[in-house]
Amino acid sequence: MQKEPMTEYGYKKLSEELEYLKSEARPAIAKEIEKARELGDLKENAEYHAAKEKQGMMEARIAELEDILGRAQVVDPATFEHKRVSFGSTVTLIDLDTDEELTYTIVGASEANPDKGLISYHSPLSRQLIGKEPGDEVRVKLPGGEKEYEVEQVCYKDICFGV
Repeated sequence: MQKEPMTEYGYKKLSEELEYLKSEARPAIAKEIEKARELGDLKENAEYHAAKEKQGMMEARIAELEDILGRAQVVDPATFEHKRVSFGSTVTLIDLDTDEELTYTIVGASEANPDKGLISYHSPLSRQLIGKEPGDEVRVKLPGGEKEYEVEQVCYKDICFGV
């Protein structure tokens, strides 16, 4: 079983979701199914089928969360040197073609949400950034084509290093 790095925040958030699904959502869906059964013929009972589908999706999510948490290796980024980009770092980049400033935090795969600036350490951009320092330039092949960035700042919590 391959371990997956994850921040403490991400682990806690997924653990809370799993606990909610098991302790509150699962019993609530069981009640919905029981109520729907009381309505009669199960073949033509839309409420019953909807509740069973909802139960199936929830059970799949529970299994997924148990797998993710079972493989999780909580990493404390505070133990890394933060002058260089590493897991848990927040990196400010300058797009050398457009001068646009971009900020990303490198997190575990299950925590990634690029729309919120959270990128997986598996992503092509993260792999190129790991180990870089402010002032370094990186060229990355992305789905939209090749991009060139300069690392402007590397932060962890309130500690930042920049050019």
